[in-house]
Parts: sequence; C-alpha cells; structure tokens
Amino acid sequence: MKNYFEFTDGEKKYLENINRFYDSNLSEFATKNEQAVRLSGAPRYDIIRPPYSYDVDCIIYNPFYNRYTDKTQVFSFYKNDDVTRRALHVQLVSKIAKTIGRALRLNLDLIEAIALGHDMGHTPFGHVGEEFLNECYSESTAERSGKARFFNHNVHSARIFRYILNTNLTLQTLSGIVAHNGEKVCQEYYPSDVKSFEEFDAIMDSCYTEKDFHRRLRPNTLEGCVVRVGDMLAYAGKDRQDLYRLKLITDEKFKDERLIGTKNRDIISNMIINIIKNSINQPCLNMDEEVFADLRDLIAENNRLIYEAEDAREPYRESIKPLMKQLYKKLLDDIENRNFQSPVFKHYLNDYIMGENYRDKKTRRIIADSDDIVTDFIACMTDGYFIDVCAELHIDDEALKKIKYHSYFE
Repeated sequence: MKNYFEFTDGEKKYLENINRFYDSNLSEFATKNEQAVRLSGAPRYDIIRPPYSYDVDCIIYNPFYNRYTDKTQVFSFYKNDDVTRRALHVQLVSKIAKTIGRALRLNLDLIEAIALGHDMGHTPFGHVGEEFLNECYSESTAERSGKARFFNHNVHSARIFRYILNTNLTLQTLSGIVAHNGEKVCQEYYPSDVKSFEEFDAIMDSCYTEKDFHRRLRPNTLEGCVVRVGDMLAYAGKDRQDLYRLKLITDEKFKDERLIGTKNRDIISNMIINIIKNSINQPCLNMDEEVFADLRDLIAENNRLIYEAEDAREPYRESIKPLMKQLYKKLLDDIENRNFQSPVFKHYLNDYIMGENYRDKKTRRIIADSDDIVTDFIACMTDGYFIDVCAELHIDDEALKKIKYHSYFE
C-alpha cells in the first residue's frame, strides 16, 4: 500500500540538503539552525520545520495568540478598525525585522518567532494596564509573603511559553522574547552570552524579584537584537498615525522636520537603510550617531506627547485602575476559597491547556501560588473580556459606568 504521509529516503536527502544550504548562506554572525538549544528532543517533522520554524508554529497555534486581536496597543476605548492593535503590531515588527535580517543574512525563522511571540504577555489596556497589574501583584505579594514580586509584559511573554504552556521553545527564541523591550534607544546592539536554560531561568527569577532588572537584558542572538530595534521602529511612527487619526493631538505639536523623517513610512525606511548600512558583516547592529540622536529624540517626544500625557491617562485611572485592583482581590479570594464557579476556574484553571501546569500531575490539586495564578489570568485577558468579567461579577459598577467607548460616528 502506498504511504501518503512519510518521506522516502530520496525525499529526505533532498530536504536535508535544502536545510544545509539555508544555513550555509547565513552570515557568520547569524544563528544557525544547528545551534538551536532546546530542553527536549527534536520536534516532529523537523526535516520540514527547522528549529525556529517550529517555534513559529508553537507561537501562532497557542491559545493566547488569537487574543492579540482585542488587546490595546496604545489607544483603548475607540471603535475604530484603523487603530493599531497588538495583532497588527507584532506583524509589523516581524516585517521590519525580517527586512533588516534578510539584508544582513540572518536567520529569518528566528526573527519571525521572536517578533510574533514578543508581546504575548501584554495585559489588557496596553502599558497602562501593565502598570496597574504590576501594582496589584507587587502589593499583594509583599503583603502575603513579605517580599514584593514584579510584573513586566516582556517577562510574562517568556513565562507563558516557558512555564504556563510548556511549549519547548528554543533558548534563542525565549531570550529574544524576554529581552525585546525597545523603550530605551541604543546606538549599538550587541547580543548577550546567555548559553543555557539554567542561566535563562536565573534571569527570569531576577526579573520577578528585582525591580527594573528586566531593563538590563539583552537578547543572546543578533536576530533578537534586530527584533528589539524592529519593535521600536514599528511603534515610533505608527502611534503618531493613530494619534492623528483619533484627533487626539494636543496644543504642543511634534517637530515638523527630522533627519529620519516625520511620517511613519519615512521613519521606517530611513532607519532600516541606516541600520543596514552600518551593520553589514558586523557582530552587532549600529546606526550613525546623528541618526541615533534623532531617533532617541523622537521616542522622547512620543513619551511626552502620547504615552505620558495626562489627558490620555486619566480615563484609565478613573475606570480601569479601580476595576483592576478589585478584580485582582476578588479572583484571589475565589482561589483561596475554592469558588469553582468563578471565571478563574471555569475559564482558566479548568482549561486542559492553559490550566495544566498549575496542577499536580497525579492528584490534580492546584499547587501554584495564588498571586501568580491571578496575575497570569488577568494578563491573558483581552480588553473586552476584562470589562465583561468585571460587569458579570459586579466588581465596581460605578467604575464601569465611567468607561466610554467612542463610536465610529463621533
């Protein structure tokens, strides 16, 4: 009988030659597929899915990937399909990073894996939601255990793949994800020398116990550095586009002229070209000093006029912050009191994928820390689910009334 689903020896040899050819054409500074570090053995069908291609599949097929679609990038409370959400942002990061990576002959599968997974740990309501959840987590852990722990979305992205879902991603992909934060602009980006999961796990522990430790991290591959820069370029001009589209520009305007351009397309194109020009056959990413200074100033301008603007933050403080604090306490109580009708059980802990690693394998008893469970659950929520679960549980009806979604026709 003809075998439809196995390769012949000749077909295997053909595919092996393709994989060798791919690696042989990469830069000496690129991450080769044969260098992949994984905790357990080679995945199924590795002959047609090299290590980092397999990582991409693990990321896009996991149950949290869909939720990018309803997670805020910067602007919440707007019914506007043209405003960027996390789902689009990670694709833009991937495209920008792969454009740079192709020119530098880097591993495009690794770039794609890091880019598509890097924001998986983002909370509902973007960085403001992240800030509020970190407050809840650090205050509760300090009160209950005597030592505060800290939540950061980049660390949580790695936690999802490393611990919650146990997806067996490569060390290189996980390192790129946890160290992707692009808020600080650098002129030069060098990979770190993290070589083992023991080192990686120690880094993860420090991120939870030392405030701002995560800001010092660097990816352990040049591909990870490219994603880190791509993340910054993807939001630098796009967030400005969204601001103008929503007519939220304040009296203080952005600079009219810049060396790197003021339009999203020019910022991206000019920065990509300058980075490539300065990084060909180099072990790190570079940009010209004048270009670096202008990009740094642009990001600082974004911080002042978009992310830290008081008018923009006020709706979150009035509604989302009190809801977050009270929901956190409610879910914590539900776990402690084993309220099995609570959403934290019905929608999370009882899920055979998401809830598996919180339980003892034999007894099925929950063995994870309650603060970690609540934080993980809230972090995975979309904006819409967060609001609906607060309404369903009557967490704070007055705070819910303050939430105003702007319609398409306002």
